[in-house]
Amino acid sequence: MQVFVIIDGNALVHRAFHALPELTTKTGEIVNAVYGFLLGFFKVIKELQPNYLVATFDTAPPTFRHKMFKEYKATRKKAPQSLYDQIPKIKDILNSFNVPIFEKQGFEADDLIATISERAEQQSQEAEKATEIYILTGDLDALQLVNENIKVYTFSKGIKSPKIYDLEKVKKRFELLPNQIIDFKALAGDASDNIPGASGIGGKTATELLKEYKNIKNLYQNLKKGEAWDIKSKTKETLLKYKDKVFLSYKLAKVDRNVPIDFNLEKCQWIAPSLKPKTKEKVSQILTTYGFFSLIKRIP
Repeated sequence: MQVFVIIDGNALVHRAFHALPELTTKTGEIVNAVYGFLLGFFKVIKELQPNYLVATFDTAPPTFRHKMFKEYKATRKKAPQSLYDQIPKIKDILNSFNVPIFEKQGFEADDLIATISERAEQQSQEAEKATEIYILTGDLDALQLVNENIKVYTFSKGIKSPKIYDLEKVKKRFELLPNQIIDFKALAGDASDNIPGASGIGGKTATELLKEYKNIKNLYQNLKKGEAWDIKSKTKETLLKYKDKVFLSYKLAKVDRNVPIDFNLEKCQWIAPSLKPKTKEKVSQILTTYGFFSLIKRIP
């Protein structure tokens, strides 16, 4: 079984930045996110031993979602500039490891992850090579992608206590299938991304509705026919009142699996630096510059 790891760059950077205290180099550069990112990176490499590896990053907005709904993520508090200043450093380190980086203006990292996951599945099947795909992220939006071949690897506490979500773990936590998470957000909304949903429909109600009606399309078809006898009248009124926002929210929550990028799984092979002395030397020099002497010993 081959293993392919896709890193959600921005999500891991944010998780690392907020998990660790401020760390600075001798010249005063803040590097706590860089250090935390590498802790997570090395942990995953050691545990999963990938055959293939890529990283994805967000680009500056607007994305197609902002054009669809200008208030998208409008309530999210902007992170300190010291976080964003560390992203180029992390990209430099990934480049030194020869890890391909994917980003596309107008799209989020989630969309790139979805596209890459789907193409990797297709290419693996065509090559008749069984491949297990792990998405390394701190953002549970990726759970909608989970299937028999795709799992989400996340950290529940800072950058420690890893948790892997497969189909059964998703069902156990949410009582829903992965693809129903999109419908869940369409109904209940998502405050972190400012996805509106139907005002007044909470998570418990959304879950119960989806257990019965499977998805929002089927739910509204039953409402239209007047056959949703088990739904309380107040809930029906709310669903009908916010129908347009529910379907808009669905579009906002759903990842795009068709981002126009050039992806070839075989070009994303991961070769450990320990097998390539020049790569290890280059990485060691960068880590020395930042004062990460303890991490040099952890280079895969």
